[in-house]
Amino acid sequence: MSEKWFTVGKVVNTHGIRGELKILSQTDFADVRFAAGSKLLMLNEESGATLEVKVVSARENKNVYILKLEGFTDINQVEKYKGWVLKVSEANLVDLDEGEYYYHEIIGCRVVTEEGEELGTISEILSPGANDVWVVDRPKGSGKQLLLPVIDEVLISVNTKEKIVTVRLMEGLI
Repeated sequence: MSEKWFTVGKVVNTHGIRGELKILSQTDFADVRFAAGSKLLMLNEESGATLEVKVVSARENKNVYILKLEGFTDINQVEKYKGWVLKVSEANLVDLDEGEYYYHEIIGCRVVTEEGEELGTISEILSPGANDVWVVDRPKGSGKQLLLPVIDEVLISVNTKEKIVTVRLMEGLI
């Protein structure tokens, strides 16, 4: 059985001449993912080429992380990895607290009201500030997308196994 892999970052550029890479983080656990000793899989999404790497060091710099990977000491060795994504295996996912979910668990969930009315399917997750917002694609003919604030007043239950989210609609949401 092949393991599932989840994207945690993207190589956006090289940094300096000593083989460091600039990584755009796509994880809520950057401090864990990019910690020294972490093993990641680098993937070229176009060609399917992969490379297992080990983080030697990482530091945050503005809105990116600067990663030094084991065995790379020169810009010429890492130039070709621009645009590659960094992945972590399912076995290495961080255990979440109750009420916390991974993006891949939420996207694709059907959304229904307490009364059983079908509202649509979650297609995207936005993080504008205080709380996340789940973007719900409405059934055909129902108009524009629904933006669901991820707050206790709205979320009744989340069943990731059945891929169903039950919500209480507050006034003005639809």
